[in-house]
Amino acid sequence: MCSNNMNWLPSHPARKQRSKQSKSQIYRLSRKRCEEKVEEDIELKNLKLYLENQSIIEENEKLRKKANLLHQENLALMSEFQKKFPNLDRYSTTLLLLHKQ
Repeated sequence: MCSNNMNWLPSHPARKQRSKQSKSQIYRLSRKRCEEKVEEDIELKNLKLYLENQSIIEENEKLRKKANLLHQENLALMSEFQKKFPNLDRYSTTLLLLHKQ
């Protein structure tokens, strides 16, 4: 009777081995999923940084154009001012303009 029962019940060491195999498979799968999640997170952060960088580049270009226009306007005003006051040199003109502000 014991021998009959032994035939249909799995032996104890076999269960341990299956359990170890299952645990290692689960561990590998969970580790793989974790690595995939980390990769996805890195890709998402990379995309966000790329878009932020593009936005900064666009804003920088707008500011560069605005600065160039202001510089051109400043040169035109300085030229106009020097025509009105030809006796003043550039340094004196700058000081005079700063004093008026």
